[in-house]
Parts: sequence; structure tokens; C-alpha cells
Amino acid sequence: MKWSKWLENWDMKSLKIKASFLEMEWKPQNEDKDAAWELYVELLTRITTQPLDPVHGDEKTALDSVFSLFAITRQVLKNHTKDCAEFAKIAIVVLNQVVRPFTAKWHLRSLKGYFDDPVKQKEFRDELSLLQVELRKYTKMLADMAGVEDLTTLEETNEPS
Repeated sequence: MKWSKWLENWDMKSLKIKASFLEMEWKPQNEDKDAAWELYVELLTRITTQPLDPVHGDEKTALDSVFSLFAITRQVLKNHTKDCAEFAKIAIVVLNQVVRPFTAKWHLRSLKGYFDDPVKQKEFRDELSLLQVELRKYTKMLADMAGVEDLTTLEETNEPS
């Protein structure tokens, strides 16, 4: 299977990736599968994919949890050496194109006190909800790469899937 087809399967066609790369074969190795499993577990058990209750939770803590994906992904990459190249290709792109714009925007706003304003809190939660939709796609991709049953939608929620 080509990378372009694999990304299309998961509705991740909006990622900006060079055409030559998209025509390469997608062939995850055991190290890719192990790395995908590690990050899958992290994503699935964080606010990155789980709903933030409208009357509970804390915006700054949620932002910190999303931001922690950078350190976690770096550590997974380091733990699995250069032998998880297929995992690295998708992990780096998702961090840079999906997660980074959100964290960059909201980090600065959090420093300016936006989380003290109920209107800005709602804006954050709305944007977090949109990010979660994209990261749920990513968890499904990671489950596929890891060769495991996907549990992304195991729990019933009122959130869009």
C-alpha cells in the first residue's frame, strides 16, 4: 500500500506531505508497531482524545496535556531508535501540522490570562474539541500501525467521532 492510500483511509488527506513521499510504500516494521502502540496508549488516555466536561476540568491543565505530546513523542522516537521510520514520518507531521498550531496559539493566550475569561475558555474548549476530532483519527491510525484493535470509540460519549 502507498502512503497516500493509507492516509486517505484515515481521512488525513489535509496533511501537507511531499508528493514523492506519498508514493512510497507504507511498510511498518516491528519497531514502528511498538512505537505506535506506546503513543496510542498515551493519546487514548489523555484529554487529547477524551471529552473535557463542560463544567469541570481546567483549560491550562488540558493545554499542558496536549503540549506534553511533544516530549512523549520525542521519547518514544528515542526509545525505538531509527528503526521506527514509518512511525516517525507520521508522528512528526502530526505534531508539526496538527498539534503545534493549537499549542502555539493557546500557550501565548494562556500567558495573557485568556483562561480567566469565560468567553475565551469556551473558545479554547471549542478548538480543543476540533483538535480532538483530528487526534482521534490519529489514534485510529496508530492502532492500525500497531496491529491492535482500536479502542478509540470504546466509550460512548456525546462528542462527535
